[in-house]
Amino acid sequence: MIAFAHLLERLVFTPGRLAKIALLRRYFETETDPDRGLGLAAIAGDLAFAAAKPGLIRDLAASRTDPALFAWSYDYVGDLAETVALIWPEALTNAAPPALWEVVETLGTAPKAELPRIVAGWLDASDASVRLAILKLITGSLRVGASARLAKTALAEIAGGLVMPDDIEEVWHGLAPPYLELFAWVEGKGPRPDPADAPVFRPPMLAHPLEASDIAALDPAAFRAEWKWDGIRAQLVATQGGRRLYSRGAEDISGGFPEIVGAMDFHAVLDGELLVLRDGAIAPFADLQQRLNRKVVGAKMLKDFPVHVRLYDILFDGAEDLRPLPFDERRRRLEAWFARTSPARMDLSEQIPFANVAELSSIRDGTRAASIEGLMLKRADSPYVPGRPKGQWWKWKRDPLTIDAVLMYAQRGHGRRSSFYSDYTFGLWREGEGGRAELVPVGKAYSGFTDQELNLLDRWVRNHTIARFGPVREVAKDFVLEIAFDAAQLSTRHKSGVALRFPRVARLRQDKPAAEADRLATLMRLVENLPA
Repeated sequence: MIAFAHLLERLVFTPGRLAKIALLRRYFETETDPDRGLGLAAIAGDLAFAAAKPGLIRDLAASRTDPALFAWSYDYVGDLAETVALIWPEALTNAAPPALWEVVETLGTAPKAELPRIVAGWLDASDASVRLAILKLITGSLRVGASARLAKTALAEIAGGLVMPDDIEEVWHGLAPPYLELFAWVEGKGPRPDPADAPVFRPPMLAHPLEASDIAALDPAAFRAEWKWDGIRAQLVATQGGRRLYSRGAEDISGGFPEIVGAMDFHAVLDGELLVLRDGAIAPFADLQQRLNRKVVGAKMLKDFPVHVRLYDILFDGAEDLRPLPFDERRRRLEAWFARTSPARMDLSEQIPFANVAELSSIRDGTRAASIEGLMLKRADSPYVPGRPKGQWWKWKRDPLTIDAVLMYAQRGHGRRSSFYSDYTFGLWREGEGGRAELVPVGKAYSGFTDQELNLLDRWVRNHTIARFGPVREVAKDFVLEIAFDAAQLSTRHKSGVALRFPRVARLRQDKPAAEADRLATLMRLVENLPA
């Protein structure tokens, strides 16, 4: 457990991607089984404990510390596991810190009633670093700046170029912790794990943003165009061994979309966009958000937010791997497969004819539908290659819309930002009672700014706080932010009556008085003029 705790601590304070990969590789090469495999599972988010939950940590903290001290500390630190690890009182004990395998096994098998005593004993026997690692395992969110993909890249480096990260990705979902056969493979001590007919994830073909220099060199005759829908990329995998629905990041989201999995009565691997569809019309992304991050959905949710997949590509037809074929041929095979199979809750992405780039640009700018982000351009001769081979697939998003809004509230972020006020609620003016202007919140942004701008905003929030509501600080209404967003829609769930798609900070407008920020009526007129 000490080595794993040291790894987490180093990852938090190591900013560079290559340096993080080196740390992970060293851990995987030097630690023994099963601890290194369990560490890999923790970083990949593949460990879950039914009985051990964050509430257990809060109860332990309440039993060992002063409630007011804990509340103040939690408010300052912003992270439950880190707070308890730091303020846990030292205890006299001869016990040694537990091993990682011991923690994982015990959390998974011990009776719920016994866990408080067991966890408290572990915390008493550990220093702050090990306590933090134990508590992070319980909360299920490491937030150390290392993803599953980064860990797989580190594993691939152990193989010295004989195994690629995408090779690991293709067998990953057929494996289970502590991944003994995976380590044997990358170390050259065993064969490639065989997922057999398991419904494993295949790394997706990704697109580069289309820049001005790329447009100038674009050959229109070599590309095919499709709408870029504002949903989430999904991979449908149906084999003799089962059915799974994956996100672009290889997360198994099958449980949240049972109607899609139920419609996968075929043997194929498909690439598409997951959307909410009502009466033949694609709903805005805000509707799809109601279905995301749910392990189980009820009958009302299924009825109110019916989902649909718009198919882009076919990777496997039965056992036949179609990825080496050019895009035009895969599209022909997809159309033939769709005509033959007629799957429920699915349709084919429309291909958009165009003669030149100017016409395509006009098509892209001619719609402001909240469900469309822009265009996708795909080379007719491109094979389906994982990653992002430049020049094969492009995404050409519409130019974002912007508003000048007033900063109203701020909250600490997560991970490396847990000590910074980096989540900002902003608002626009509207006429209130008695004709006086009042601010109404219209959205929340937590990206788009540089590290220097984050430091400036954090200091400003701390120096201009006028009230606190738990972890939220209300600030003086004096700071204007230029907010960029991709689309907007009317919404009865929001106090302002409007919801923004992907709002982010485009610019700090310290030059602009708050009274000159935009009015809500201006945004509402913009929304009402957008195509449905």
